[in-house]
This record gives sequence, C-alpha cells and structure tokens, in this order.
Amino acid sequence: MSATTTNPPRRGLGLAASRRRRRIWVLLLCALGLGAAAALALTAFRDNLVFFRSPSDIVALSPTDGRAFRLGGLVEAGSVVRDGPEARFRVTDGAHAVSVTYRGVLPDLFREGQGVVTLGRMRPDGGFVASEVLARHDETYMPPEVMDALKRSGHWNPEQGAAPPAREWNTMEPAPAPRSGG
Repeated sequence: MSATTTNPPRRGLGLAASRRRRRIWVLLLCALGLGAAAALALTAFRDNLVFFRSPSDIVALSPTDGRAFRLGGLVEAGSVVRDGPEARFRVTDGAHAVSVTYRGVLPDLFREGQGVVTLGRMRPDGGFVASEVLARHDETYMPPEVMDALKRSGHWNPEQGAAPPAREWNTMEPAPAPRSGG
C-alpha cells in the first residue's frame, strides 16, 4: 500500500459552481440592462421636460439655452397686434412683461386682460416665439403657476382673500412691505 492517500473526487461540486456562476452573470447582465434602460429613459424625459416661467423669472434668469418652456401670465392690455396669421402681444405678471410672437390661430378665449400660457423659446433679442397658446377656460380658473408668480411678485397674499381678477394684474403695483415695530 502506498503511504499517500487520495481524496475521492467530489461529484457535482463543479456543476453547482458553474450554475451559481451562470446565475450571477445573468443577474449582473440584467442589472446592467435595467440600469442602461433607466438612464436612457431619464435622458429622454429630461429632454422633453418643459418648465413654466413667469415674466419676472425671464427677466431674472434671462434664459438663452434655446430650450422650450412655458411662459404664463396675463395678456397685457393694449398690447395685442394682429398682422395676418401672426399675432404679437405682451405677457405680464404685474411686475415685468415679455413680448410674444405667435403664428397661427389664437384660442377663442384669448383676449387682453385674460390669463394665458404659451409654449415656445426665447429669441436672442429677448422676445419669445410661441408655438402654442393656451387661454384660460373660465372667469375663476387661474393656473397654479400664475398664482405662484402673483404671490412671489407681491400682488396677492392668500391670507387677504381671493386672487385679484385677471384684468387687474397689469395695473397693479406690488404690495407694500409690512411695517415692523410699533
């Protein structure tokens, strides 16, 4: 007999290890594929995301990146000029106004003194070219973004009552700052 002893071969261990390794690779590939799909979806979503800005935001931020965004506020009284299929008007939030050019048919509810949300891009000269114009649908409706812009500009304090009528936005002076002390 020999002095060396050999261990009997373990049957099935090599097969189990290769199955486990295969499962790990499959899981890693699935995770990689899922991560890539999520990254592509988020990138596509970011490119199609449309922000809302008020005229005061435009003046403060002066966007020049060429991205589309929504501009909302009130159609300034006396600013609408129609020239064939093209319309030019100014959108205001009471503090600032932005010139808008739109080529197409304006909605039936579009008029001076009414709320409007436009979709488009800024021109290098500071004007806004709209590809879509949406007018508000009734006397009491106000887009939440326009409400927020009125609050930020000091034209409306919700604790003092209902929002001012749209026809008064471009004639309003910012609310005076509260006095302190006594």
